[in-house]
Amino acid sequence: MNQNEFVLLIAPFKDKVFRLAKRLLISTEEAEDATQEVLVKLWSKDESLNKYTSVEAFAMTITKNYCLDQLKSKRAGNLKIVHTNFADSEPRLDKKVEDRDSLNWVEKIIDQLPEQQRLIIQLRDIEQYEFEEIAKILVMNETAIRVALSRARKTIREFMIKTHSYGVQ
Repeated sequence: MNQNEFVLLIAPFKDKVFRLAKRLLISTEEAEDATQEVLVKLWSKDESLNKYTSVEAFAMTITKNYCLDQLKSKRAGNLKIVHTNFADSEPRLDKKVEDRDSLNWVEKIIDQLPEQQRLIIQLRDIEQYEFEEIAKILVMNETAIRVALSRARKTIREFMIKTHSYGVQ
């Protein structure tokens, strides 16, 4: 496989790899490093990439594993979950403030979810992967993923209801 073929192969999912890494690691720089590592690993696989049904799912699995390894390393104390993929189309200022607050609340509760639920929320609700693809990436069965996703969403929903009902952050 030459360089142009490789670039064409990874172009459709390169940004998804970055976003997953960004979800799991503290900064843009860390996510960029992780993305680069994943791409180097894919490049080193060269012709054996053809044996994978979905190179994208394989890349996401590598990304997940690399980032989790980073989180477990000595540098783990300096890393935290961050998500800033929210974009707004210039609504009124009060709406922007309300949306930002809501996003911050959701991010805070996602940060408190168990690691597995955080990954599932990222892959399903943010990256829009199908359950079958998530199952391959996380090496879980689809039923367990659906249950974990349901519990994560319920936790987020309850937190938001509590926050809005009592005015407590």
